[in-house]
Amino acid sequence: MLLSLLAAAVMAAAFSGAAVAQDARRGAELAAHSCGNCHGADGRSQMADIPSLAGQPAGYVTVQLILFREGIRQVPAMLAFAANMPDKDVEDLAAYYASLPPGPPDDRGPREDALFAAGRAVAEARNCGVCHLPGFAGREQVPRLAAQREEYLVRAMTEYRDGNRVGVDSQMNGAVFGLSNADLAALAHYLSHLD
Repeated sequence: MLLSLLAAAVMAAAFSGAAVAQDARRGAELAAHSCGNCHGADGRSQMADIPSLAGQPAGYVTVQLILFREGIRQVPAMLAFAANMPDKDVEDLAAYYASLPPGPPDDRGPREDALFAAGRAVAEARNCGVCHLPGFAGREQVPRLAAQREEYLVRAMTEYRDGNRVGVDSQMNGAVFGLSNADLAALAHYLSHLD
């Protein structure tokens, strides 16, 4: 019950009708001073285990920043940046990252055909494209997965599977429940090699 109320509160804050208009230009200025060092100057992370934000849906970025700001999602490096972040900053950062063209990190390894095929099979069996869309571009509060950093995807899905990561609901926890480490590695490889 508490989790449902919490999820409703986060969603209401993220998508309230009284939300301030998003300003991607202002978001770019904010990102240059705080986000670019880790997430990349162009939103494409060049640091291992740090997600790329370029092309992420604005709703997804908004929700994640609120989860960090409210201390619901615990990522120590993000808590200091998001603490007391005004809604206007959240919205403008979200607009900025949504406006950037997505793409793989410069250090993406080569595609391994067998691993790619195994990952595609897992994605199809788990119907990942229903929420994340068939091209894995994401939508609304659902993240873009195509061309995301591979090691980040492995970690995030492992955290969901093992119950160590929260979202606004438990859909992802159920989606990856029962998958082996090999399944998650294959799925991450597949997703990271989609452009």
